[in-house]
Amino acid sequence: MKQSNVWWCYANTGMDVPAFLQASAEAGYEGVELVPSEYYQTVHDLGLTIVTANGHSPIEDGLNRRENADAILKQLTENIQVAAQWQIRSLVCFSGNRRDMDDALGAEIAAETLSKIAPVAEDAGVLLLLETLNSKVDHPDYMGDSAQWCVDVCKSVGSPAVKVLYDIYHMQVMEGDIISTINAHHQIIGHYHTAGCPGRHEIDETQEINYPPIVRAIQETGYDGFLGQEFIPLNDPITSMKQAYDLCSV
Repeated sequence: MKQSNVWWCYANTGMDVPAFLQASAEAGYEGVELVPSEYYQTVHDLGLTIVTANGHSPIEDGLNRRENADAILKQLTENIQVAAQWQIRSLVCFSGNRRDMDDALGAEIAAETLSKIAPVAEDAGVLLLLETLNSKVDHPDYMGDSAQWCVDVCKSVGSPAVKVLYDIYHMQVMEGDIISTINAHHQIIGHYHTAGCPGRHEIDETQEINYPPIVRAIQETGYDGFLGQEFIPLNDPITSMKQAYDLCSV
């Protein structure tokens, strides 16, 4: 299983970006995620892959509203060009918040907007990832707070360039049943994220998710992408990133 390490989790640990990149490479990671663009060349110099970058922002004003479409399409068009230039594998996209909108209507609008940009992403060889986030703890009112909602949107688009970012931590908070969900929907899942639950910290014996069998389940689907470590370390960050890498190297 190729693994990637997500920068924002280490931003408040006292590490700077170059130290994070060097430590990630030394720990065995083959990729990094959500790294500031001024460090893209450093990433390549270290032989690492830039696995994800943000496709659009903010998270709250997302794909589920037509009034957001023009701004999102502009951001995605520009970021797809950057991704193609720097061999960035994928861009992360967001449903946006409900704000009392019906989920079915939100899904319809999200698919409509993604369908407009999907051909551009296909031509550039860039994957657009619709991320599952929990609405109980970290992202109140987020519409894409179930795997099924995100799966339905991506299937409606019907493009090989539009898939789900299945965040194991977020979906454990919302619905559990992780391995069954992976088995049911792996063909439309384009990337995975980890973190300990509860708390979003180290994926160790202090939390409730047992990652090795989940990793094996992902491998058994034939998935050949990255597993992204997205936990916020409470302990020594370099030790934690190495422990997580070793735990998921099954």
